[in-house]
Amino acid sequence: MTSTTTPAARASGNRGLALAIGSYVIWGVLPVYFHILAQVPALQILSHRVVWSVLFLGVLVVALGRAGAIWRAARGRTLLLLCASAALIAINWYLYIWSVESGHVLEASLGYFINPLVNVALGMLVLGERLRRWQGVAIAIAGAGVLVMAVIGGGAILISLSLALSFGLYGLVRKVVAIDSLGGLTVETMLLVPFAAAWLLYSASHGTSGFGVSAGQNALLLAAGVITATPLLMFAAAARLLPLSMMGLLQYIAPTLQFFVALALGEPLRPIHLITFPLIWAGCALYAWDSLRAARAPRPVER
Repeated sequence: MTSTTTPAARASGNRGLALAIGSYVIWGVLPVYFHILAQVPALQILSHRVVWSVLFLGVLVVALGRAGAIWRAARGRTLLLLCASAALIAINWYLYIWSVESGHVLEASLGYFINPLVNVALGMLVLGERLRRWQGVAIAIAGAGVLVMAVIGGGAILISLSLALSFGLYGLVRKVVAIDSLGGLTVETMLLVPFAAAWLLYSASHGTSGFGVSAGQNALLLAAGVITATPLLMFAAAARLLPLSMMGLLQYIAPTLQFFVALALGEPLRPIHLITFPLIWAGCALYAWDSLRAARAPRPVER
């Protein structure tokens, strides 16, 4: 009898695990970066992220000799899917930046706590991944927390749900699109760069540009490309190496860090948070327990 898990598969899984953890840690502390740039409008920061990401990725693509392969891959159905993923990540980026600048990091954190369970639902509905009993219970408990937030918290839940859905759908598209992580992100940002560049030029012509205010602020905006592209490349690569449900489990790292960053930035815990977060956390904890239990179950063997 031999195990169905080969050394190559284990190595691939370990690599995906390291990439996923790294990307989520970076995203977890990212609110600090946007908080420092709070005086720059969210749409301008988004535009800088796109423009400097294209330059950073362009250098990387040329250095690796990947331009031709990416050009050949980004056609037909693949290009259409990348148009969809580009729109989804742009929406997610903007909402997240706006959330930080407007003092809603806790709501953003809640959105990314919900997101793993959204991934489970998408994996089941779209990719045919099976939903275990305790996973269903976990989603129901977390759903109760969302319902409470919707009834008592008013419009704040829209921030959380929009972030969860946009990023969950982005992860789904990137999992099925027939292009690697570097190629996919390069094409996505190239699709967005005309809009981003146009907005930056418009802002500069009206004297509202955040670029040029100070050397420190210029450096932070220029760094947006590396800060943006690095975790996304790590995430996209991990999404192709790990099951979508596993990506959902690991994603608890980011919102946990965001939660503590929000408290460090002085955001108050309101009564609605004291009801909603425990429900969401209970659902997440139950899902994590079930995932670990399933991972430790005896593996099928070949005879």
